[in-house]
Amino acid sequence: METKLIIDETIEKYEKYINPAVAKLFRFMGLSTVEWAAQGALITDIEGKDYIDCLGGYGIFSLGHRHPKVVDAVKIQLDMMPMSSKVLFDKPMADLAEILAEITPGDLQYSFFVNSGTEAVEGAIKLARLHSGKHNIISMNNSFHGKTLGALSATGRDLFREPFQPLLQGFQHVEFGNIESLSNAINSDTAAIIVEPIQGEGGIIVPPDDYLPQVRSLCDEKDVLLICDEVQTGLGRTGKMFAIDHYNVVPDIITTAKALGGGVMPIGAFTARPKVWNKLIESPFLHTSTFGGNPLACAAAIAAINVIKSESLVANAEVLGLRFMNGLNQLKDRFSAVVSNVRGKGLMIGIELKKEGIGGFLMSELIAQGVLVAYTLNNPKVIRIEPPLVISPEQVDYVLNAFDKALSNANQIVEDL
Repeated sequence: METKLIIDETIEKYEKYINPAVAKLFRFMGLSTVEWAAQGALITDIEGKDYIDCLGGYGIFSLGHRHPKVVDAVKIQLDMMPMSSKVLFDKPMADLAEILAEITPGDLQYSFFVNSGTEAVEGAIKLARLHSGKHNIISMNNSFHGKTLGALSATGRDLFREPFQPLLQGFQHVEFGNIESLSNAINSDTAAIIVEPIQGEGGIIVPPDDYLPQVRSLCDEKDVLLICDEVQTGLGRTGKMFAIDHYNVVPDIITTAKALGGGVMPIGAFTARPKVWNKLIESPFLHTSTFGGNPLACAAAIAAINVIKSESLVANAEVLGLRFMNGLNQLKDRFSAVVSNVRGKGLMIGIELKKEGIGGFLMSELIAQGVLVAYTLNNPKVIRIEPPLVISPEQVDYVLNAFDKALSNANQIVEDL
């Protein structure tokens, strides 16, 4: 089939069977092509053009695309047993649970496996209520925890919440980074506080250095559980294995997903301290999942964590994150009429623009130069940089040069207004 015919048919099917608004948005951003193959930090479209993936599937592709060790692990498991019977003991799930207990902070020990980040959040919320016998959950304004009903109740943006009201009761939102506001919100029925160590979809918002240690102290003082949502920040993204490690804080429950599947399989988990798990030990079937923790996904996750360790990808995120940040800050100084701020940790970086409409223009300019980016869901003024942790210094420099050209063109538009 001709290349153009495949592209046209794919777009037509999007419009007819998926969502015409999505097709229109992709076209507006200059994405009138079809992704076809990928390897490492590169995506190749059907016409043979390469793109450096600086979005990374919103954090999925921390190991890049099709990392050979993860692919091989899944192929081996596929030939043995793809799905679990759920009756006999499952070795890949047991092995993965042990590894998560080893790499997560402090005494986090028991894990339950699911298929996505939002499911991990759902499970964490249920576990907090089950353990504490209390009802209320405090989360943050501008937060993002997913879009299923429970996770959406915790998510802190009205745009996503309002069409589905009434959501679950017992959720309250406070200002991120404001310990006084958080303290005032806690009452005798507060089961847990759920927080992203760095707000991702909120615009790559990094809290004050003392904030998360203060949250931990507050939880201890008030007998409230601390849930850290590391779905986007976890497994090396910020230059630490977990973003909470920057602050030497141990949560009571931690959620993971996205990068956990090595960019090959979908998998998520919520992991907790032993004392928090007691009620699930007493009644282990209060929370179950048919596909969660299947052997294929667990094999991918085990291989992914081993690769993160063996290839020093946490350190790579820290080093190349600094290279990105330094380059982007220099561009911010040169194009101050366009860029108001650059922030982040490791390879989780946000570029805040002074005008919201510039974001779409910049994306189109970068895509034309073979660089894929996107803005954050809660703040369209913020362009995110979340490339694979395997990105090379040369690819980082190429992206910085592409930003230079794109910002120069954007600056000209701003000056002409």
